[in-house]
Amino acid sequence: MTSNDQSRGHLRVVRGGERPAASAGTVTYSAGQFGAMFDLTGRNALVVGGGGGIGGAIAQALSDFGARIAIADISLPAARTIASACIRAGIGEPVAASLDITDPTAVNQTVSEIERTMGTIDILINSAGINIRKDVIDYTPDDWFKIINTNLSGVFFVTQAVARGMLARGYGRVISIGSVSSLMGHPQHAPYAATKGGIAIMTKAMATEWATKGVTINAIGPAYTVTGLITELMANPAVYQGLVDTIPMGRLGKPEDIVGAAIYLASDAASFVTGQTVYVDGGRTAD
Repeated sequence: MTSNDQSRGHLRVVRGGERPAASAGTVTYSAGQFGAMFDLTGRNALVVGGGGGIGGAIAQALSDFGARIAIADISLPAARTIASACIRAGIGEPVAASLDITDPTAVNQTVSEIERTMGTIDILINSAGINIRKDVIDYTPDDWFKIINTNLSGVFFVTQAVARGMLARGYGRVISIGSVSSLMGHPQHAPYAATKGGIAIMTKAMATEWATKGVTINAIGPAYTVTGLITELMANPAVYQGLVDTIPMGRLGKPEDIVGAAIYLASDAASFVTGQTVYVDGGRTAD
């Protein structure tokens, strides 16, 4: 065998310039064709609840991939803080807005103002959410409606307001933050679980309705993630360890664990994905 012979049995090194005959049914693609699948340059993204841990992390990740960001949060100072962290060279300045998503009139007004300021919204992240932990018999009607109105009705109102423009243009990506509670029952979570189960099935219903209209609707289902929602649980070492023990990977999630799924679902890489809840949970729902 000569030093130039690169073939050994069934193994062959293909060198630059070679154009072997294609096998029947084989499809080849241009070099670099997939290199920009996650590029969000030129896209505008609205992150609702973006002043918090998961929403804030997703907003900053979207910025890294080229999207211009609007942050809407019930806390305007929190929205401004994350908006400042989303400043990137060559991308339009971020926008910050105060928003109570339980008020449909305020939602419609804020979405219109954001679109007048930065242009059409291509990507919507629904990450606003609350929880109140009690035994089922101890929840008051006010507790129930507060959780339902924020976690489920609010997501519906925001999606409805933003989707009108998306449908008119024939393009949009909607991503809502669900939970492993979309699938699994946990004590002292009944209203919260109702909202997250609702997000999962509402995602499917919207996805089928808009499947031919260029708008995809998906959700992400985290396990317990280190954010303000579980601060009180983490303060108790025994409770904290109990949470960790439910996750096969042996740790809680971090906001940055969620951003990869969000970027994927917001990008052209997920153009054929709709109606799904992607569980980012350290194996929690696999156990």
